[in-house]
Amino acid sequence: MKSFIKSTGAARIAQFVVLVAFVMLGVHQARGESRFDALVAPPGSESADKFSGLPRYGSIAGALQAGHSQIAVAPGDYYEKLTINRDQVTLTGLGQKPPRIFFDAYAGMAGVYHRDDWGTPGSATVTINAVGVRLHNLHIENSFDFLANDGRDKDDPARVRHAQAVALLLDIGSDLTVVTDSVIDGYQDTVFADGGRSYFYNSRISGNVDFIFGDGLVVFDHCEIVSRKRGKAFKSGDIQGHITAPSTNVQQPYGLIFINSRLTREDGVPDNSVSLGRPWHPTTTFTDGRYADPNAIGSAVYLDTWMDAHIRKEGWASMTGTARDGTKSRVFTPEESRFYEYRSSGPGVMNRPSRRRLSHSETVDLEQFVTQLKVALTD
Repeated sequence: MKSFIKSTGAARIAQFVVLVAFVMLGVHQARGESRFDALVAPPGSESADKFSGLPRYGSIAGALQAGHSQIAVAPGDYYEKLTINRDQVTLTGLGQKPPRIFFDAYAGMAGVYHRDDWGTPGSATVTINAVGVRLHNLHIENSFDFLANDGRDKDDPARVRHAQAVALLLDIGSDLTVVTDSVIDGYQDTVFADGGRSYFYNSRISGNVDFIFGDGLVVFDHCEIVSRKRGKAFKSGDIQGHITAPSTNVQQPYGLIFINSRLTREDGVPDNSVSLGRPWHPTTTFTDGRYADPNAIGSAVYLDTWMDAHIRKEGWASMTGTARDGTKSRVFTPEESRFYEYRSSGPGVMNRPSRRRLSHSETVDLEQFVTQLKVALTD
């Protein structure tokens, strides 16, 4: 493996850490000083009395369309499909229970929502396609009934074939996204990291199939990553889900990073049934054909992360991709990917050759990065 942090990559990460610190400071100032410029609240909301001087909207989309950038969201349920495409927008949920933003689109019907008619990103409940967006104290959910569909027989005419249902899409134009104290719920493809750098802190992300995936740089710090049960039946010992499916470009030193986090499970998720991740090589059009991107060398690292016993003893899993002949016959393995752990703990940890550890020099580099990150966040 090449150096875990290239010099250019380290500089980019360091800049990100500093920027995150300023972003986080801005979020806390907004909360502490009530520097909102709009309120979203349902009729009869008690929050309206506290922010009587602010323009009030019945929907988050309405406040965004009006051009507001510091938006307070009162407790409640909001059935909305949102796209944030302006820089430096902050959505802050009010109250102890985060306001819930939910929508039930799925890939099989959601191509109409995406510029390339691609259903998976088009299914997202919340799409971020801007720089410096902050989400705080929100519950974002894709409420498509994945479990019912998953439990249907393959020959059932009611079964949806393309059931991917994204809750949060970090789109190609996103960068420096910060998500704090929030809940992101889905099943398959919950968080799609398709853009630049993003940071999740003290948040919970749930799902079951490749539910954190993409080619972006994402740091999950002090987060709970919850594996959810499947709707269909499995044989004992079968893999029932995968936490990650990174498609990180080989030139990018980092992909999906989990720091001081916890891998937990819902009731009904068996022991030894969920992998830490598998390598996604998206089918891409090249001059000589359309096949799995050979430069998508996925990167995922778990540092100081507690793992429950649902994690597979082998750790990681393989994933098929499109071969040059057009068939789904190419098998990409964890050994071909950049999958590592360091100081993992809990019943899901095993000392096996398939679960590679960072080298000493790589660990030193990573620890330096983590230290910088913690200092920046607590300064």
